[in-house]
Amino acid sequence: MKSDLIKQQAHSVIQKYLGYEFGNIELLKQALTHRSFHAKNNERFEFVGDAILNYTVAKMLFEAFPKLSEGELSRLRANLVNEGVLAEIALEMNVGNGLYLGAGELKSGGFRRPSILADAMEAMFAAVSFDADFGSAEKVVRRLFAERVKRVDLKNQGKDSKTALQEALQARRMALPKYRIEEQIGHANDSRFVISCDLGETGFICHAEGVSRKAAEQQAAKTALEWLVKHYPMKRKK
Repeated sequence: MKSDLIKQQAHSVIQKYLGYEFGNIELLKQALTHRSFHAKNNERFEFVGDAILNYTVAKMLFEAFPKLSEGELSRLRANLVNEGVLAEIALEMNVGNGLYLGAGELKSGGFRRPSILADAMEAMFAAVSFDADFGSAEKVVRRLFAERVKRVDLKNQGKDSKTALQEALQARRMALPKYRIEEQIGHANDSRFVISCDLGETGFICHAEGVSRKAAEQQAAKTALEWLVKHYPMKRKK
């Protein structure tokens, strides 16, 4: 059947992104199966995958930032291990094409819903550990999060760009930014968003593109924050 071929192709792409080829492909299929499709789904896999993800990213941060305290490391991890980041990675991998969803979820666009994509990512980490071992699963997580750990901005104490921008504006007694969707390119899970970030009274407006609205907003906020800090520096207290 054509649909089976499409799924097989999607699963091949996913394995390439993971950097791991399954010996038992049924484990990958279950990791991509939503409860709306079948009783044998990925919910229990998520439980294990969440633990693997949290441990691995914690270890990566521990190694990368030896001088940070436990609290600081926890904040960094919270900004890396969350639904938004996992969904963004899933969209980059086109995980939506490989999902098994019930008719209702398919109709409502479940293949691009952040919560479903994030759950599938965690389930796949577990599936790798079941197919091979914990070390293999850890290697997959490291592959997917390596660049994100490198890009951590310690000046903002691990805060995401939108939060950092909001706090910077509040510190300067300025109005909060306004985000707008300027364009949505493509369709369904292949879509990309163009977002504008308007700093109001400053007259500054920037644009950014991302695989999800949230990702584009974060990128626009990062650009806006850099501009704000440069043009409206805070006076140092004597």
